[in-house]
Amino acid sequence: MLKRKNDFDDRYGRFIHELKEEIISGRIKPGEFILPENTLSKEYDLSRVSIRKALALLVEEGLIEKIPGKGNRVTVPQDTQKQTINLGWFSNSYEIEIVERIIERFEQLNPYIKVNLQIYPESQYVYNLTESLKTQNSPDVFMVSDIHFRQLAESGQLGIIDPFLPGHIDPEKDSYEKVFDMFTHDNQVLVTPFVFSPVVVCYNKKMFREAGISESFRMDTWKDLLETAQDNTKEFNAENSLIAQYGFCFSSSSNRWPAFLLQNDGKFMTEDRSKSLMNSKENIEALNFCVDLMYKHQVSPIFSHGSNDLAENLFMRERAAMILTTYYFMNEFRDHKIKWDIVAPPQKSNQATLLLGGALGISANSPVKEAAQALVSYMVSTEAQTMIKQNGCTIPVLRFVAEDNYLLKPGVHPANYNAFKDIMPHAFTKKDLNVTVKEMALIESELHLLWANMEKAEDACKRIDDMLNQEAAIL
Repeated sequence: MLKRKNDFDDRYGRFIHELKEEIISGRIKPGEFILPENTLSKEYDLSRVSIRKALALLVEEGLIEKIPGKGNRVTVPQDTQKQTINLGWFSNSYEIEIVERIIERFEQLNPYIKVNLQIYPESQYVYNLTESLKTQNSPDVFMVSDIHFRQLAESGQLGIIDPFLPGHIDPEKDSYEKVFDMFTHDNQVLVTPFVFSPVVVCYNKKMFREAGISESFRMDTWKDLLETAQDNTKEFNAENSLIAQYGFCFSSSSNRWPAFLLQNDGKFMTEDRSKSLMNSKENIEALNFCVDLMYKHQVSPIFSHGSNDLAENLFMRERAAMILTTYYFMNEFRDHKIKWDIVAPPQKSNQATLLLGGALGISANSPVKEAAQALVSYMVSTEAQTMIKQNGCTIPVLRFVAEDNYLLKPGVHPANYNAFKDIMPHAFTKKDLNVTVKEMALIESELHLLWANMEKAEDACKRIDDMLNQEAAIL
């Protein structure tokens, strides 16, 4: 028959648990003495005999050593005493090198914890992640983008996450509420936001200067964007219709073109998701503007593929003067020979753009949740967030770090890095678009004919509208 726990058992167990957690988390570092036995006796309402018995257990485990006449001191850990945390990350992340530095510093501060970085292919990341969580060597902490989070939510797999948000983070005071909205489900933030990135316009300063565009130029409207793109588009061979450089470039990825739809007050679905709004005049007008940039005005290359890399590659080759991109992808341009900067996206009816983000989740099945929480808390600490800011363009989630101009570095950050501060009040997440990941994939796939100039925007929107309404009717 199992013995029923009494109040003494609770106090005794709590003392051992809390002391071990203080040591393993690094709050009491190797070489430091723990509180005197009489102080611990009063704090936990335990006899000194019980305190000594508990401390003897920690001596046997090698966590502390008894120094005659001085007290109990935390020992330098052996590798066999360290808890191992597996940290899952996706393969094409620009932050991997910085994360490795953060891990190194975390292990210095937390000598009883070792972090093993596990890299998973970006392709089918959610599938790879959920499958790995079924194995013995599964990640305890993992990175998820806002799209990954929505995939988990829509497939009913949010149960893999143990909800955690460090106590020192206040979304309103310390960050931006919109970033936290991306990772909120049923009014609860389930993962800890880590970085974010709005969609912006990146431009080549040399190409602008050669086109005679003033350094104090403005690009507030679609008309401004078109005129600036026309000024920067150059023919290489008029006879063969070859273009030497384009004035603008954007991909047909759903991480890019919906920014134009938002700028024209377009929507995909009604608020209650009972009816598609794909066939609205706002959406048709936005898509016509995108297609006209490629086929009518010929200021943008014809890309029917949704890869973001195509635009960034042309930009770095100085074959496109402007691109629609994110702070995340601007990491491609670090220490590059091109001279570049950014401006806020233009507007039609509204000043608007897309917002993307990444967060840290803790596995619900992790056997080392306290250590996992310590890692997540450190990764959104001032020190770790400063490392993110100093070594890359992706914006750290801590507001005062993100907005600290003293952390900006030439060769890493553009001169107008702080443009995001004016953009954030007008940023919308994919969650705000009110379509599921599956529906967005359908829209993206069905627009291929439009991008290839094989269908008019009116016909594409009507056809996709019917498909979305059929989906809504089924649900």
